[in-house]
Amino acid sequence: MSPSTAITRLLGSWRADPAVGDCIQHWQTFPARPPRTRPFPPELAPVLVEALGRQGISALYTHQYTAWERLQAGEHLMVATGTASGKSLCYNLPVLDGLLRDPQASALYLFPTRALAQDQSAALQRLMSGLPAGATLPPPVIYDGDTPAHQRAALRRSARLLLSNPDMLHIGILPHHTTWASFFRGLRYVILDEAHTYRGVFGSHVANVLRRLRRLAAFYGASPQFILASATLANPQEFAARLVEAPVTLVDDDGAGRGPQTFLIYNPPVTDPQLGLRRSALQEAVRLADDLLAAGVQTILFARTRRSVELMLAYLRASPGVSRPASPFPGEAAGQAPTSVARSETIRGYRSGYLPEERRQIERGLRQGQVRAVVATSALELGIDIGGMGAAILAGYPGTIAAARQQAGRAGRGQDAALAILVASADPLDQFLAAHPEYFFGRSPEHALVNPDHLLILLEHLRCAAFELPFQVGEAFGSLPPERLAEFLDYLAAEGQLHRSGGKYFWMADRYPAGGVPLRSVSAGPVQLHVHQPGDDPAAGGQRIGLVDRASAVWMVHPQAIYLHEAQSYLVESLDLEQGLAHLRPVASDYYTMTSNDTSLALLQQQAAAPARGGLKAWGDLQVTTRVTGFRKIRWQTHEVLGVEPLDLPPAELLTTGYWLALNENTVAQLRESGMWNSAPNDYGPKWPALREQVRRRDGYRCQACGAAEAGRTHDVHHKIPFRAFAAPEMANRLENLVTLCPACHRRAETAVRVRTGLGGLAYVLSQLAPFFLMCDPGDLGVHADPESPLTGGQPVVALYDQAPAGLGFSSRLFELHGELLPAARQLVAACACNDGCPSCTGPGGELGAGGKRETLAILEALA
Repeated sequence: MSPSTAITRLLGSWRADPAVGDCIQHWQTFPARPPRTRPFPPELAPVLVEALGRQGISALYTHQYTAWERLQAGEHLMVATGTASGKSLCYNLPVLDGLLRDPQASALYLFPTRALAQDQSAALQRLMSGLPAGATLPPPVIYDGDTPAHQRAALRRSARLLLSNPDMLHIGILPHHTTWASFFRGLRYVILDEAHTYRGVFGSHVANVLRRLRRLAAFYGASPQFILASATLANPQEFAARLVEAPVTLVDDDGAGRGPQTFLIYNPPVTDPQLGLRRSALQEAVRLADDLLAAGVQTILFARTRRSVELMLAYLRASPGVSRPASPFPGEAAGQAPTSVARSETIRGYRSGYLPEERRQIERGLRQGQVRAVVATSALELGIDIGGMGAAILAGYPGTIAAARQQAGRAGRGQDAALAILVASADPLDQFLAAHPEYFFGRSPEHALVNPDHLLILLEHLRCAAFELPFQVGEAFGSLPPERLAEFLDYLAAEGQLHRSGGKYFWMADRYPAGGVPLRSVSAGPVQLHVHQPGDDPAAGGQRIGLVDRASAVWMVHPQAIYLHEAQSYLVESLDLEQGLAHLRPVASDYYTMTSNDTSLALLQQQAAAPARGGLKAWGDLQVTTRVTGFRKIRWQTHEVLGVEPLDLPPAELLTTGYWLALNENTVAQLRESGMWNSAPNDYGPKWPALREQVRRRDGYRCQACGAAEAGRTHDVHHKIPFRAFAAPEMANRLENLVTLCPACHRRAETAVRVRTGLGGLAYVLSQLAPFFLMCDPGDLGVHADPESPLTGGQPVVALYDQAPAGLGFSSRLFELHGELLPAARQLVAACACNDGCPSCTGPGGELGAGGKRETLAILEALA
């Protein structure tokens, strides 16, 4: 059965099944589109025409032809067409043609990941293998962190077609440019593939690396053309011009053909109408994938996080439907159920942290068809060749329309039908899209933003550039004019890092600056994960199964964490952040772990403030301190909290910018008078000290959960049913509702029963909506609520802050958008059908707690 027939039959089955059909909020069909082509340009080298013919390519898509024309005219180029539209040929043809005609010419290909460089190297080799006898081209050479040290010197001398990444260009090529002199002298083309990934902090760094590249190329007498290829963006031409700081021609008229595509928005069924709870988006995505696999449709599932990948992978491998496919998996006899080994080979995970050889194996399995399903993060959103999947399932909105389209575009091969499904999570953003699908399908993708003049980033790269080549007085740095550049150089000279002499600025410090400037993270090197079997000596090293960046290590591989890798559970026995090493051992675990964090904000400098309805809006420089305080053990499938354990790990500090809104005293007073203010500390009444002593004495001064006796610190007295659930203190403080608990057990009890205040509900809904207004990833923002905030001298505050060091401008933009953000939040909460708060509006309350919806709505009515 063809994929098109299988998908058509399955869609019909889903329509007829109320358990599925009733959850599909929207069906969007995109018709098939025939390809539009043009003959090869007459000036294209005949040997390349012959090589293309051997690959079955007899003409160019119209956008490929346009790219050729514009590049021959000497223009810089941005190609922004759909997934699998042949963008790589837009740059491979002119590059290979140019290298054939000029034996001294060279080209630099930059990819955001090593996997993409490996993939493109293989594609270039396949194309070159079709060249006729006598036609020679320089072989593609990969130069990155995986390149063996003993090969690097020879590669530096001979490379003409160089494939690398911005990190290696920054740290391993530019600082050692004298050993690359012949390459730089002939540099004619610079390719930036998947250019949309160069946004935000990473993109701001990359823009400065490109400034340094152009500066060195000019020193060697070269002026390369830049060719960028990107997924669809709202501002591709503006973004590309900002990244390379030169006029760029846009090619976005996609001439590639495609088969029909169906895009579904699926909203999981409601399981508790009063609480507004829905079935898990992860589990529903697995259920739909199970149907697709049974129908013989190769499927990719996208998850938002690495943990979600492992959860979905475990669910899918354990699904009984997977062991009963309608058509057997490759290598299995018809009607024979797959063994657990076969299932682990045909259903795979793919994310950062897997070792390179493991990822290459999975990619090959997908291309060749042995791997029938893969659960991945956005790592497979990029253009790695995995063939065309029959279906793509997005387990939750990935944060941007551009990313959603990119992930959906991984489904579809040639003119075959394809299916994409967005499974909405309970987040307000997902629920908003499920209720307003026209917003998703009718809205243009997001803007990509980059700020190469970000002060901290710029200074770091000026140090790197000065190390590479002295600055001359009157020189510019990219678009930074000479007079502005001179201010920064004088500052570095005053710091003793540069020395001005004879009209030049020389590097004076004794350190190698690029080595201390990570492009993607502010943390140091990754933490290696070593697995030991029971009884092994940890000093023996163990088997390395992956890597975790330092910033993630404290919550992913803290001591006693359950770490998931390819659906196998590992218990973390130790974490050494100084050595960058975590020791794990395999376990059979019926639970996974999640950390609890404590965050505090301190004001460094207020940049702007203005009165707003009901209070004050402001933005400025903040210090954000985050400490991991403990972790929860959560049972698989039921998600029951089995226990809470404390942790004592070093705090993480972030200097950034934030936007905050503060409620004034009049607003709080009005809310308190109307009974809608529950964010103040509990007032247990004047008799509370005596009552607390009475309860402790009654319980023998022992914890009634674990039996621990008081030792030094008095135990706590806990309300079994939350204090705020009662109308008066006398009712809440009845002896039968009070129990003595030690501090550790009290923390567990408070975690199990949360009461969401109106202020907490406001923070939740604003943090969910803000990415829509900013057109940024949800992970770009942090949120904090404090009923007595030090930012305003004790007033209640909700703050949203940039997760990037020094900020990227989101906070100042939120300050400007205040008047749009608050009314939208009010509308979302008011329109939600739940009784008292749910994950789709103000966030979930505890099992016995309050959701805070009425209080949140009252605050929003006072502010919006």
